[in-house]
Amino acid sequence: MDASEFRKRGKEMVDIIADYYESLDQQPPKSAVSPGYLYKRIPHEAPDEPESFEAIRDDIESKIMPGMTHWQSGNFFGWYPSNFSFPGMLGDMYSSMFNTIGFNWICSPAATELETIVMDWLAKLIGLDARYLSINEDGSEGTGGGVIQGSASEAQITVMIAARERMKVHLLSRGTSAEEAEQMQSKFVAYVSDQTHSAAQKGARIIGCKTHILSSDSAFRLTEKTLNAAVTEDRAAGLIPFFVCGTFGTTNTAAIDDLPGIAKVAAAENMWFHVDAAYAGSALTCPEFRPLSNGIEYADSFNFNPHKWMLTNFDCSALWVADSTHLVNSLSIHREYLPRVKGDVSFVKDYRDWQLPLGRRFRALKLWFVMRMYGGSGIRKHIRTHVEQAKWLEQQLLSDGRFEIVTPVVFGLVVFRIKPHAVGENVCADDVNAANVALVRRIHEDNRIFLVGTKLKGCDVVRVAIGSTFGTMANVELAVQVICELTARILCSSDDGHQ
Repeated sequence: MDASEFRKRGKEMVDIIADYYESLDQQPPKSAVSPGYLYKRIPHEAPDEPESFEAIRDDIESKIMPGMTHWQSGNFFGWYPSNFSFPGMLGDMYSSMFNTIGFNWICSPAATELETIVMDWLAKLIGLDARYLSINEDGSEGTGGGVIQGSASEAQITVMIAARERMKVHLLSRGTSAEEAEQMQSKFVAYVSDQTHSAAQKGARIIGCKTHILSSDSAFRLTEKTLNAAVTEDRAAGLIPFFVCGTFGTTNTAAIDDLPGIAKVAAAENMWFHVDAAYAGSALTCPEFRPLSNGIEYADSFNFNPHKWMLTNFDCSALWVADSTHLVNSLSIHREYLPRVKGDVSFVKDYRDWQLPLGRRFRALKLWFVMRMYGGSGIRKHIRTHVEQAKWLEQQLLSDGRFEIVTPVVFGLVVFRIKPHAVGENVCADDVNAANVALVRRIHEDNRIFLVGTKLKGCDVVRVAIGSTFGTMANVELAVQVICELTARILCSSDDGHQ
């Protein structure tokens, strides 16, 4: 394919993409294929001779499209949103055009410097403390800074490595030998709650440290009291607390941990304090949500995903550290073929030392496009619209009388369940759980909307995550209609003695 052919096919692709989004709500949101369907439809070896664009395009429609769950549909309410926007796609097109492997400044100075600038833009947009900035107000280099990771999981593992490094340095400063510090690593323990994303546990496994999973309170939050008690217990057992993760908007319920309390314990115990705001961090673009985040100013690192709720195509996970020293020291490995810039390097960052891989895409471009083409006002409107829709959904479910809201609706997530008394008189907890599990199953079978259930302290509940870029109130109204219709059928069948 030469440039002329690419020009022709590229224009066709733009039409295909635009048509897809204009008709997306007319398609069932969830794929209905069975496991292994594609293996039966595609040859088991790559072609030896070139094939045409038309043949591949036709296969996309006939073979790939049936196996796609449409995350960008306005009728997709599962897990958390994975935002798309046309400005973000345009930025990705430029990134693909350059196809740079930006592991250090020399690779492409613009790729490094734009990321530094855009991450400072974003930090200011969400109201982060100035210590997370790469560039101070006077133009001097800051001690902290931001970097774009592929996911919150990558961010979590990256800062856990930095936290381990910092604890080793601390032990050395107290007279421990380097050999002893290495041996003591197996006693390092990280603290998470039963609502923390699983990436924290995975990270601890990868770096060879222990994890202490703590029980959340009745509001599904990790509290200062619980953390303090666990640290005291572990120190008595000879363990070394080194890391704690607080969450601003948990996956299950969008709960907010006791961030000020966690920060207090972390400071007293010399633990690295990381805040995972993968989903709800986008809401901090709106000043009215910032009081909920009190305590993040004390964190050693903070992360959220613009690719979840801030109109930026996957992948784009924003991570900031208040002091980059331990992060860079723990991940920097010198090779002669990876030269560093000589002379004034105040604003030259080798981002390969801020992440796990060596190579990295020019992801700052799509974030730059989104922030410029929407502006702060457009991003705030996007967030507030979804919060208003979630509040409306909450009221509709409450006014119906058969449902109860399980956790406060703060952002775009509504967690509810069918009430026990709606299921029947003198029903047991298992009966109520069965009704709610049946509701999710019926919704999946119906396939007009998509959502998922979860379990909270033994109770099966239903989650509706509102946040699609192109979703409207009509989609939320359809969700109410489907939920109410299928609940009526479940309760009717329950009265008949079966579900």
